[in-house]
Amino acid sequence: MEALVEEAAKKAAVAWVAVGGRPATLVWCAWLGGALLVVSGEGEQAAPGLAEAAAADVSLRGDHGGRIVTFPAEVTRIAPGDEAWAELVPQLAGKRLNGAGGAGDLAAAWAERCVVSRLTPVGASAAMPDDSQVAPPRPTPATRIPRRPFRLHKVRGATRDPRR
Repeated sequence: MEALVEEAAKKAAVAWVAVGGRPATLVWCAWLGGALLVVSGEGEQAAPGLAEAAAADVSLRGDHGGRIVTFPAEVTRIAPGDEAWAELVPQLAGKRLNGAGGAGDLAAAWAERCVVSRLTPVGASAAMPDDSQVAPPRPTPATRIPRRPFRLHKVRGATRDPRR
């Protein structure tokens, strides 16, 4: 594993994850046990396609918002009965901001209705592109047409002598 990937992942609280040709999705994550752990499902974040995927592309950003590294990752699921679940999920639950209840309650809720995915870096990181990678905003139902601003009064055809 590259030192750059490991160092960037240790400091990352969020990552952009692209699965199967879909646009990348921003997810919160934690670096534990040599991999990024991501929780998705009911009551947690949406990560389209991640629960079923075998591979993903992960991009990490720096403190100032610029991309540092993009790397391919192998995606595996951590099942509630696994040894890795007992070791890693309580630590992950402790890192979850605004979680309902304590780490134990959160881990129990994840076992019932969520998927914990482990994204392990494989291969070399991708070269940084030469272009800006800017894409148009995705369509969303959250947009609206703004109303015209309120005006207290209208001034019609007023000509005023600026010397007065």
